Amino acid sequence: QVEFVESGGRSVQAGGSLRLSCAASGRTFSSYVMAWFRQAPGKEREFVAAISWSTGRTHYAEFVKGRLTISRENAENTVYLQMNSLKPEDTAVYYCAAAPSGGVIYTRPYVYNYWGQGTQVTVSS
Repeated sequence: QVEFVESGGRSVQAGGSLRLSCAASGRTFSSYVMAWFRQAPGKEREFVAAISWSTGRTHYAEFVKGRLTISRENAENTVYLQMNSLKPEDTAVYYCAAAPSGGVIYTRPYVYNYWGQGTQVTVSS
């Protein structure tokens, strides 16, 4: 059974930093792309960042602008999202997700078939 355990979300002041973690288990993800999405109240789920598990290639949403970094630790089967210079508009529930990939990085949520339960990030001004 595939399971993602996300952690690291909490309340922070604007300008602060957080590191989100997503520990994956239940299958081998070496041929998968792993991604972070977020969803704010009343808004659609949106793509944040993704990484190819096998190659390490990354892709970011435009609004990231160098503030966020996605990475993976193969030995621990864990994906991270380092978030710096946080803004109030970054407030959302952050989800990790996985999709089978032949090296392609996807940004549409419907492509991803495994999802975590989400972790809340709240940034106050």
